[in-house]
Amino acid sequence: MVDECISPYLARALRELFAVDHQVANIRDHFGPGVKDLTWIKSLSDDGEWIVLSADRRITRNKAEMQAFKSSGLIGFFLSKSVYQKPMHRQFMRVLAVWESLEKQATLVRPGAMFEITERGDRFRQL
Repeated sequence: MVDECISPYLARALRELFAVDHQVANIRDHFGPGVKDLTWIKSLSDDGEWIVLSADRRITRNKAEMQAFKSSGLIGFFLSKSVYQKPMHRQFMRVLAVWESLEKQATLVRPGAMFEITERGDRFRQL
């Protein structure tokens, strides 16, 4: 699931690129624009196993949202500020560069785990 802070064009590109192996959706398409973080976190957690790609670092700083995410069935990958500030095509390139590592990492951790996608390397910083 790609959150609202990331371009819907990037979400659509990922959906088309990985359609054979993954269901990629955009929060905006799934819930409508402006959905509250606590609402989609709870709904996706109830819905099943989702991996969230986000640039909304407020989730990691807001106590209620952080607790909801950590106790959810979700795994989150958050673009670092330096990645998020890049043009969309650079964000896309970075996500593609770490996609395999992201898939692997998601199989190794418990739900509620949160990681940061940094500008370099294929390792993630745990949040």
